[in-house]
Amino acid sequence: MNNFLDVISQFTAVFLGIFIEAVPFLFLGTLASGIVEVFFSREELARLLPRNPILGAFTGSLLGLFFPVCKCGVVPLTRRLFQKGVPTAVGISFLLAAPVLNPIVIASTYAAFGFGQVFWGRMGLTLLIAVLTGIIFSRQGDVNQLLRSSVELPDGIGLAAKPAVLLEKGSTNRLRQVAVIAGDEFFEMGKYLVIGAFLASVLHIFIPQSWLESIGRGPVLSVIAMAALAVLLSVGSTVDAFIALAFAGQFATGGILSFLVYGPMVDIKSILMFAHIFRKRSVVYLVLLPLLMVLVSTAAWNILMG
Repeated sequence: MNNFLDVISQFTAVFLGIFIEAVPFLFLGTLASGIVEVFFSREELARLLPRNPILGAFTGSLLGLFFPVCKCGVVPLTRRLFQKGVPTAVGISFLLAAPVLNPIVIASTYAAFGFGQVFWGRMGLTLLIAVLTGIIFSRQGDVNQLLRSSVELPDGIGLAAKPAVLLEKGSTNRLRQVAVIAGDEFFEMGKYLVIGAFLASVLHIFIPQSWLESIGRGPVLSVIAMAALAVLLSVGSTVDAFIALAFAGQFATGGILSFLVYGPMVDIKSILMFAHIFRKRSVVYLVLLPLLMVLVSTAAWNILMG
């Protein structure tokens, strides 16, 4: 009985830790989504963002410097950008890079590791993988081929937005529109956050971390183990640097980078949110393309850098 209570207590602590950490950033992401919908027209975004796939992917990767959202908040904001006609390369690269290439995470990574291999490796690999993935996705052409049919809204009216509200004018009414859109999207995406946090907590309890650590000694196995651990733990990118710091003495630098680069791009929560927005094939590519690039680059880092 005591063991059962201990498991329940540990599960509750892990679940609440993941959920409470993620909720503020999900809210910031949905708030940013509302601001984009109300204050930016398709024409303005088309004028501001490049259509060239390479330049667009690079630009999208750096948008997180202006929209500092985590991997939960970036999903609804990316959907809104796509609904506003943002090019595929911009949206995909922003989706993958913003959880790391933003002022908050840059500062937390520096606080944990300083200006060393881990800091520059995290920023550089995140930028490179996000840009390459964005360019690959841009070859699809029409972004509607990537999105679920329920997300395809050519008139730019978002899923959560109410047309009657969007017709209102004036600054006060616009702020109310932002609040309505943000609130609707928060509760829409929040259920996937709850499910993801639940699944991550179950895995965290029943898959021993010592097992992952025991197979993570070599240059290749270490990056696989740490990528799996990143998905398993599903922690926010604002604090994952301090968790990775605890493993720094046990894993090679490539393994630490695998955790810090892949975790913010893909975890259990984000996969569920991806599945709500993208078609199945797109979700598979969003999960596997960054994973392959992370594993190859971080394993090479271990082999070449010792």
